[in-house]
Amino acid sequence: MGSRSISKKTNNGVSRKCASLIKEQRARIYILRRCATMLLCWYIQGDD
Repeated sequence: MGSRSISKKTNNGVSRKCASLIKEQRARIYILRRCATMLLCWYIQGDD
């Protein structure tokens, strides 16, 4: 019975770590998307 609770805690820790990594990657993608949009708008505005 004790080994089941330990493996459950380990599994929970892994899923938390995975969720944290996914959250971080989503934030990075969001920032990159915003920067690309700003650069594109700046480039288009500069053509005038």
